[in-house]
Parts: sequence; structure tokens; C-alpha cells
Amino acid sequence: MIKSLILGGVRSGKTRYAQHRAIKSGLPVRLIVTGQALDAEMAERIKKHQASRPENWEVIEVPLDLPENILKACHPKVCVIVDCLTLWLSNYLCQRPESFEKASHTLLEAVDQANGTLFLVSNEVGFGIVPDNALARRFRDEAGRLHQQLGQRCNEIKLIVAGQSLSLKDVPWFDCEDFHHEPI
Repeated sequence: MIKSLILGGVRSGKTRYAQHRAIKSGLPVRLIVTGQALDAEMAERIKKHQASRPENWEVIEVPLDLPENILKACHPKVCVIVDCLTLWLSNYLCQRPESFEKASHTLLEAVDQANGTLFLVSNEVGFGIVPDNALARRFRDEAGRLHQQLGQRCNEIKLIVAGQSLSLKDVPWFDCEDFHHEPI
């Protein structure tokens, strides 16, 4: 059983890496997506992501109810990708900010209980400057806290930079040497 936290910046290759790992697992794939096409730019990004994945993958669109859907999707004979946690966090902070602490706790419990292969994709936003507004600072801080808590629960953490993976915490028996990054 792999529980992997895959972190990286925008366009770093983290989604492609998770997709590659899912394909390499040989298991049926369930992809839980959290993005919403609220504007033309995001709609175009979603189209590119859709085109980059195999058509036989089961896709579950979940802007907010992520913990429940992780538990429903996870099974020992299925590979689940969540893409991405920071969009889920953004959805919460913009739509239900007062409920985020409880939702975060419920997500952590779901990851603890998840049974099977689980890849959690998220943006690492803590390397930049301190944002100049309260919402952006809260977003950065909540993402950092969530990543730390998930990192304790996952048996693997990968940081993707420039299409290359760096192991921060590793499952020793898995090798992904043949990963090739193709930007999407």
C-alpha cells in the first residue's frame, strides 16, 4: 500500500508524475479532481489535463467533498489520484472558510483510513514571498500545515522540480527511473 504526497510548483510535472505512477501500478485508476472551470483560463487548463490522461480512467469531480470521496474511491485493487489538494483548499477558503479546520481534520482521517494506493498531488506554495493580503497568507499557511500533517501520514513524499522527482520520504521497493516529463 502506497500513500504518496506529491508536491511541486505550478507546471513542475507533479500531475504527470502521479499519472505515470498510476499507469505503472497496473491497477485500474480513479482520478479525483478538485478544479472547477470558473473562467476561460481554468477551463483550458482542465481540457489539457483531460487530454493528458487515459480515457478508461474513472474521473470523480469533487470541489469540496474530498474526504468522503477518497474513502469511497480507495480499494486495495485500485489506484487513486487526488489532483489537487491546493485547489480543494482554495475552494474551501473561498466558499466555506469557517468550515476549513473541520474539513481538514476529516481529510486527514480519510487519508489515515484509506486502503490501497493513493497519490495526493498538491502545490508547494511555501517557497515564495509572504503574500500581501490576509486570504493569500491564510492559504499559504493552511497549505503548509496540511502538507506537514499529510507528510506524517504518507509513507512517501516526492518533490517535483523541473520535471524531476526528489524523494523526501520513500517507499524503498518502488523505483520510477523511467519517468519522463511532458509538460501539460
